[in-house]
Amino acid sequence: MKTFPVLWLTGLSGAGKSTIADALALRAKAAGLRVEVLDGDSIRAITSNQNFSKEERNKNVKTVGLLAHFLQRQGTLVIVAMISPYRESRDFSRDLCHPFCEVHVATSLEECERRDVKGLYKRARSGEIPQFTGIDDPYEPPLRPEFQFDTTRISRDEIVEHLWSDAVQAGSIDASSKT
Repeated sequence: MKTFPVLWLTGLSGAGKSTIADALALRAKAAGLRVEVLDGDSIRAITSNQNFSKEERNKNVKTVGLLAHFLQRQGTLVIVAMISPYRESRDFSRDLCHPFCEVHVATSLEECERRDVKGLYKRARSGEIPQFTGIDDPYEPPLRPEFQFDTTRISRDEIVEHLWSDAVQAGSIDASSKT
């Protein structure tokens, strides 16, 4: 059984994480792989976590990391698309999941605010959403991500192709050969 890297897409709200994850999942399904996308919005909807404190965010991200680890052990290609603003919880997930591939979707705050299809930045700037990442709560960018993409400079399809060839295909390991 092959073990695929957990692909952890991190970046600001509106950076393009979910769009990339969904397109990559389609590519993987077309190739016959078992794939699961763990999207921050979907996870929050089922956990009812509306608290944006640092502790709760770290707890949520670590929970997703553990879930990714369990799915990865079953031979599933796991694609996580979460803001996951703090290095601490991303590093926790990196330590659990082997192999692990951190993908920084490094789209600028200005571009993310311009896109703002959900109106979240506007609400955060007006004080309606406190502790919003990038506005009044920090985002700690990865120090050494395996990949970094700015979606204003490279298309979704090009990013998917890079991740498919350089991470999924190149990063898969035949677990039956491990001792």
